[in-house]
Amino acid sequence: MKTVLNSLLALTASTLITLAVAAPKEGENAPEFRLQDQNNQWHSLEDFAGQWLVLYFYPKADTPGCTTEACEFRDNIFAFEDMGAAIVGVSLDDVSSQKEFAEKYHLPFPLLSDAQQQVATEYGVLTSFRDMPVASRQTFVIDPSGKIAKHYEQVDPETHTQQVLEDLKTLM
Repeated sequence: MKTVLNSLLALTASTLITLAVAAPKEGENAPEFRLQDQNNQWHSLEDFAGQWLVLYFYPKADTPGCTTEACEFRDNIFAFEDMGAAIVGVSLDDVSSQKEFAEKYHLPFPLLSDAQQQVATEYGVLTSFRDMPVASRQTFVIDPSGKIAKHYEQVDPETHTQQVLEDLKTLM
C-alpha cells in the first residue's frame, strides 16, 4: 500500500511539474487567446492588434482584492483610454459570474472567462488556493505589436492601476 501511495504521489508531483508553464518573458510574443466575456462576446489577442493592452488576471470575481483591483481600473478607465490602452480582466470564473461581477460594479471593460484554464496556463499564472484552481493576480502589458512589454508578478490591488499608468507613460 505504501509503495502504491508513493508511486501515486510521485506521479501527481511529476504531472504538476509537467503542467507548470513559465510566464512569457518581456519582449516575447504574448500567447494567443480566444475567450468569451461577461456578455458572451468573443475576444482574442488579435482584436487588440495595433493598441496597448493591459491584460490582468485575478483569482475570483467579487472577492475583496479582486473587487478593489477591478474598481481601480474602472475608476481610471479614461486615463487608459487617453493613452490608447485597453483593459481586459481574466479569471477562471464562468461567464455568468463575470456578468454579475461586471454589473454589480459597473465595470466598463471585458472580463473574460477562462473556465477551461487554458489561457491562465499559457500565461503561467495558473495556481491553486485551498485546492481550487485559480489565476494568480498578475498583469501583462502587451504592446501594439503583440509583445509582452511589462509583466507584474506581484500586484497590490490598491496601487496597481497607478503603477501600470506610470509604466505605460515610459513604455509608449
